[in-house]
Amino acid sequence: MQHKIKKVDVHLVSTPITGGFADATRKVEMIGYTVVRITTDQGLEGIGVTYHEVGGEATRELINRNMAPMLIGRDPLESEGIFNEFFHYLRGVGRKGLMYCALSAIDIALWDLKGKIVDLPLYRLLGGSRTKVPVYSSGGWTSYSDDELVAEMQSMVARGFSKIKFKVGVEGGTNPRRDVQRVQKVREAVGPNIDLLLDANNCWDAATAVQVANRVREFDIYLFEEPVFADDIPGLAKFKRGTDIPLGTGEHEYSKFGVRDLVMAEAVDILQVDGARVGGYTELLKAAAIAQAWNIKFAPHAMENIHLQLVAAVPNGLFLERLLMFEDITGMLFRNAPVPIDGFMHIPDLPGLGLELDMDFIKDNDETGRAE
Repeated sequence: MQHKIKKVDVHLVSTPITGGFADATRKVEMIGYTVVRITTDQGLEGIGVTYHEVGGEATRELINRNMAPMLIGRDPLESEGIFNEFFHYLRGVGRKGLMYCALSAIDIALWDLKGKIVDLPLYRLLGGSRTKVPVYSSGGWTSYSDDELVAEMQSMVARGFSKIKFKVGVEGGTNPRRDVQRVQKVREAVGPNIDLLLDANNCWDAATAVQVANRVREFDIYLFEEPVFADDIPGLAKFKRGTDIPLGTGEHEYSKFGVRDLVMAEAVDILQVDGARVGGYTELLKAAAIAQAWNIKFAPHAMENIHLQLVAAVPNGLFLERLLMFEDITGMLFRNAPVPIDGFMHIPDLPGLGLELDMDFIKDNDETGRAE
């Protein structure tokens, strides 16, 4: 029997971040989720999420006022058609940013519904066979002292992670020598068998980033992420030519077109698009395919419980990222979110995304209302 969308709910949940966490270019004051629930006339519910850090209220209003009414009565299996209708309907107000975040959350919920309608986990619906995926731990703020940084990296290793990521660009990117010292201290503390990933959060010009990369190269760096501004594709290409450390980028791209431009400019080695921004599973699949055609690895940014099923299914899926600062709120939002075991995330044998919202937590913390 064909399902029809009956109801769309949008919730905002967040938690403040204390302690002055900062990377090279931004202080983090709040993290959270914009949660979309799409319910069919037969009682199945699909869930999707995007970020609620800056602009979550606007994302909610866009969904409630402009998108939810267009979903009522639609077949949730028509994800491609729905995606393209919204793309053109909203093209004049945003082909990146909050509009794409809203579209991403809706699309993820539709794909969750697809899996539930056919009673299959998404990785199986997508043709995958892997039931677990490697995951790395991510934190290590530039606002940390050297001792705090080393202690957090050691704690990641103690939890079973063999890949760990931390921030570079201390003092707003003005003191590269200190970054080199901090990388050295981490390498000495965790030993030679742990993969180190670095994230500069857009802080340098290409020439400076190349200098830093080549100074830390002796410490066996697995990946160097966003060494220059994300939209500076020529700068990313210049960085890639200037060092043999693999370049990770893409978390700030908002469509397959941005992925195409990165790949064609030879400005990425490991593609890090984020399903909660790039357009949900509909665009994630296309981004992964573009990367595969150029023999580029696919390793989405954050949202590990959303990306788990897709990374398990695509041939070039490399690993997931688990942000330490999101662990608590993720554990509260979902009743059954998988957690890393010895550096791997295991896929639940449940339909769709395999995730169940904790509605008690949402009701107690919801900052929003509902559209029907």
